[in-house]
Amino acid sequence: MLCPKKLKYKKYHKKRIKTNSLRGSKIAFGSFALIAISGGLISAKQIESARIAINKHIKKTGKMWIRIFPHHPVTKKPAETRMGKGKGSVDKWVSVVNPGRILYEIDGVDINLAKKAARSAQSKLSISTQFISN
Repeated sequence: MLCPKKLKYKKYHKKRIKTNSLRGSKIAFGSFALIAISGGLISAKQIESARIAINKHIKKTGKMWIRIFPHHPVTKKPAETRMGKGKGSVDKWVSVVNPGRILYEIDGVDINLAKKAARSAQSKLSISTQFISN
């Protein structure tokens, strides 16, 4: 599972999903990309399952780049716990995604295969996405 090796602090405040993404909004490596239309949090499990779904389609003919990484910890207190006693322990790692952010890039395959791979990855993610080509 994806998670950072070292952090300055163990727990962080919740992030605010801001306006459109400025950084990481243009295709840099591949010919086709999956771009976020809405903002939200994407967990490390979702990133990994979408990566597996894309790799099943493109196999060894194409190449794929993941443009997001889950740096942000999300905490959760155990069920049936009383209020107080501090913040809960880290439950999962998420990537904070603003609208317009490129999530995955694909290259080395034809457009029909890239669309099929992106459609299977879209179903794994919790935010709405769109397929674009360079």
